Amino acid sequence: MARCALGLGVLSLAMPAFAGIVAGRVELLEKSGRAATNLSDVVVYLEGDLGKPKPPKTIAATLTMSKKAFNPHVVVVPVGATVDFPNEDPVFHNAFSVSGSNRFDLDLYKRPKSGVWTFQYPGIVKVYCNIHPQMSAVIVVRDNPFYTMASQDGSFAIERVPAGRYKLTAWHERVPLPASAEVVVPAEGRVEGQLTLDASKYKREKHLNKFGKAYSSTEDY
Repeated sequence: MARCALGLGVLSLAMPAFAGIVAGRVELLEKSGRAATNLSDVVVYLEGDLGKPKPPKTIAATLTMSKKAFNPHVVVVPVGATVDFPNEDPVFHNAFSVSGSNRFDLDLYKRPKSGVWTFQYPGIVKVYCNIHPQMSAVIVVRDNPFYTMASQDGSFAIERVPAGRYKLTAWHERVPLPASAEVVVPAEGRVEGQLTLDASKYKREKHLNKFGKAYSSTEDY
């Protein structure tokens, strides 16, 4: 179960009128309650009346298929963003997702080809390769522009946030429920928060291929 704690404080900063900073740190608890040492796959975002993001005019993120893995493993993009999927391997890959309205299938291609997909709906997009079951990635699609990836030590900062009351949320794929807390952002200043994600009961489960069937025990491509 995700747990959260939040400490609030307001400091005087040179910021534009009606814009604040939401910053702090995320903790991720592994098995036996020990704290994770690398939190760079944690996504932190604000929820509330924050307006719609402007779709990027260029590629918003790249998930490279190399050495039979996606790199990086997690990216966060706004609604309307296009993600590039270049294949740097000499073998075929087939990136796909069956995640709700954001489902896609880029079919087979190998180096030096690439495929792109534009994500039109907010949500969590789980990405796999239909040939190699060990390959997985996650695209977090947000419906407002106020989000960030945590640093390795769990620290984060979301800048130029309009004054108001919002929900601060931290997400990680090994945690069933994100950790959230309410924040009140001042017109000028800084809100400090801390969120704790509990992944101590996580169990890795096998996923199915794009046809909803188990993977073959051998690779055909």
